[in-house]
Amino acid sequence: MITAYCSNCQAIDLGDLTQASALRDDVVWIDMIEPTHEEEAFVEKALGIEVPTRDDLKDIEPSARLYTEDDAVFMTASLVWKAETDTPVLTDVAFILAGKRLVTIRYAKPKSFGLFIAALHRVPAQWRNGASLLAKLFETIIDRTAEILEISVARIDILSMHVFGERARKVRKPSNYLEEKLRDIAAHQRLVSKVRDSLASLSRLMTFFYNVPAVQQDHDTKDLCRTVSRDIQSLSEHSSYIAGNITFLLDASLGLINIEQNSIIKIFSIASVVFLPPTLVASIYGMNFEAMPELHWVQGYPYSLGLMVISAIIPFFFFRWKGWL
Repeated sequence: MITAYCSNCQAIDLGDLTQASALRDDVVWIDMIEPTHEEEAFVEKALGIEVPTRDDLKDIEPSARLYTEDDAVFMTASLVWKAETDTPVLTDVAFILAGKRLVTIRYAKPKSFGLFIAALHRVPAQWRNGASLLAKLFETIIDRTAEILEISVARIDILSMHVFGERARKVRKPSNYLEEKLRDIAAHQRLVSKVRDSLASLSRLMTFFYNVPAVQQDHDTKDLCRTVSRDIQSLSEHSSYIAGNITFLLDASLGLINIEQNSIIKIFSIASVVFLPPTLVASIYGMNFEAMPELHWVQGYPYSLGLMVISAIIPFFFFRWKGWL
């Protein structure tokens, strides 16, 4: 699907167009979502550029993601997609500056694009060209990334209260409670890791984009790029801080699991020690030697039972006195 946006913010569906001459002169942004080969050929003919394929976007080499060819600037960044789900992923998006037009190629629908399109009419008229729109789009992407981190921080705080809060200590928890929290921690770590990878990709892109002649010639766009770069740096540091908190939460949860396991083992150990003396008494008086003095003793049975109880009570109260119970 291809959608073109004119300088007056009017959206035009180019899906049915087959002639390059049908592309209007006032088109400033061409948004390609999962384009077909025919749509790619149409844009290539209309703009005189070679559109990267889906396989090209997956290339991790910087020279293949950031380059200039025939006065057209090609940039690829990895954006976070499905951040609200349990399986966030990175999707590669291509940004192309061809003259005064912006071309985006994506095979997913990150929320930042929807937010940018919804607010496109608020962009001042003097900003409605390829380079300026791209700078504004990057600003929206960074704002969305900051929102993802804020949501992640809020969820991690809630998770921390569930693990360490007063209620977590007082309410009896299921046996697999902490194991489930470990899965939640892993999900948060996965999201923050995707955000950090995306920010690293955007940081490299912004360094390249800042030196594009179209940006250097526009003072406002240049200032906005500097602001976005600073925001990326701040978010990268913040994401590292969040990752550190997640690591602490993971280590603490594993520590609590070890404490619970040690408590269970301690109970079994104490129980075995408490019942060891009665077992010894029962073993002694369970022998069937003919010469045993107590073998025909009338009070032998209650005596042995009482001895077993006393031998169990003494270690129990000794452990209580030591504070081991």
